[in-house]
Amino acid sequence: QEQVVESGGDLVQPGGSLRLSCAASGSQFSTYTMGWHRQAPGKQRELVAAITSGGNTNYAESVKGRFTISRDNRKNTVYLEMNSLKPEDTAVYYCRHYGYGIWGQGTQVTVSS
Repeated sequence: QEQVVESGGDLVQPGGSLRLSCAASGSQFSTYTMGWHRQAPGKQRELVAAITSGGNTNYAESVKGRFTISRDNRKNTVYLEMNSLKPEDTAVYYCRHYGYGIWGQGTQVTVSS
């Protein structure tokens, strides 16, 4: 059964950095778009960033210039590099495999002093 598993969430101070990882099972990983979404308490889940099979990326306006999505097709893994973190970035971050239509279990990111 295909699945994606996130890791890397943590408590970090404002202005800090984190890197999230999402490892995917299944074949032909390189042919699928992958994405990161997040959900803060009391809010709807929202797209943070996505990357296509060709490496094209798109970002939510709120994270442009601070977050970078990338992928390593040899490792079936997609990353989210987060810099200059703000308290409003606090959320559960979910990996999305658009090819299989599946979500990971989520990883908590908390930005607080």
